[in-house]
Amino acid sequence: MTTTPTPGASQPPQTSSPDRPAGLYKAFAASLTGTALEWYDFAVYSAAAAVVFPIIFFPSSDPLTGTILAFSTYAVGYVSRPVGGIIFGRLGDRIGRKKVLVATLMIIGVATVLIGILPGYATIGIAAPLILVLLRFAQGVGVGGEWGGAVLLSSEYGDPKKRGFWASAAQVGPPAGNLMANGALAILTVAMTEDAFISYGWRIAFLFSAVLVGFGLWIRLKLEDTPVFKAIEAHGDRPQAPVKEVLTTQLRPLIAAILSRVGPDVLYALFTVFTLTYGIQFLGYERNQVLTAVLVGSAFQLITIPLAGAVSDRINRRVVYAAAAILGAAWTFIFFGILGSNNQAILVIGIILGLTCHSFMYGPQAAFVVEQFSPRLRSTGSSLAYTFAGVIGGAIAPLMFTLLLSEFGSWVPVAAYVGVAGILTLIGLALGRDPHNTEDEEYRTMLETEKI
Repeated sequence: MTTTPTPGASQPPQTSSPDRPAGLYKAFAASLTGTALEWYDFAVYSAAAAVVFPIIFFPSSDPLTGTILAFSTYAVGYVSRPVGGIIFGRLGDRIGRKKVLVATLMIIGVATVLIGILPGYATIGIAAPLILVLLRFAQGVGVGGEWGGAVLLSSEYGDPKKRGFWASAAQVGPPAGNLMANGALAILTVAMTEDAFISYGWRIAFLFSAVLVGFGLWIRLKLEDTPVFKAIEAHGDRPQAPVKEVLTTQLRPLIAAILSRVGPDVLYALFTVFTLTYGIQFLGYERNQVLTAVLVGSAFQLITIPLAGAVSDRINRRVVYAAAAILGAAWTFIFFGILGSNNQAILVIGIILGLTCHSFMYGPQAAFVVEQFSPRLRSTGSSLAYTFAGVIGGAIAPLMFTLLLSEFGSWVPVAAYVGVAGILTLIGLALGRDPHNTEDEEYRTMLETEKI
């Protein structure tokens, strides 16, 4: 089978094959670059919440209190994701994947630039943290609507039998964005004094977002919608009330997808966000040392995430996912047990291995979530699963880690929290289903038969 238009079609003929139809590489690039740019914005905020915002927006005589307040605004970005998931997930099934992705990129880009020029508490008082929360909310809405569309963009162009690899394009976005964000912050901290960085240097990383978002829009505006959605649209199969339909007809798949995401979200928050606070405030590392360790770990994920997606195409996806969830929980205990002060090598290796465990959950995750829902409800179902899982997983994780450490003065409750999240993920995988690739093939056949 081929999705190449025939001579009478509206598009010019292009060379393609069953597993590499025309537009696939462009869709892969748009999915990867778009999510990378949006997660750059989101990750810059996450890093700044750990090292800058407690000083600029939440001044307090107690550094831990300031950190807790800063992480509370970090959580707002997750709590607002369901809003974006509901709005844009529904639109993705109603008007198409591409239009949604352009809108979400604009929302998060504008919000991030505005954070970069927002005066601090010393200048405008309580208005500063209040506006920061509103902008953080907008960021979350954008990210909440982004993921479902980005995943479908690449996975619905590719061969369903290789969905693990093609869908991983969107999954590479977060570590790529995290890599750029922490890299920018690390360069700024080295290039200027600490006073200069706290005063204005951190704002440069936020303002640079304008350039990145412009580049992402340029790529996405050139792309057509997916063959699967075009077939659904042409045959009048678009759902009228997709949110209601998902909640009433696909509740078990939704629960399975939500629970499957909890473990990876919590593990990622531990190794990319909480380690900044723990390493700097409790182990005495320099800020640049911890940022560099996260930077190296994120760089490895650029390889391990698509690798994990490809492996899950050859081995049962749920088995790969489950094994990584167990290893991730176990490694957390080992990591804290061997981590000491001023041991940069252990810190770097520990974060690399922790994020590798995350990769072998996160790489197959997009394909697993997409495969839980029928094609006509995929955008809504995937977006709802992604956003609601974020609330119970990644949203409160850094805050809970900090509170547990403050209350017990030990890392053991923190590691136990990661273990519980891993158990929830295993339950979700047990409730889920394996791929039904014939669903995509039927819509692809429709598209070819009707010469859309």
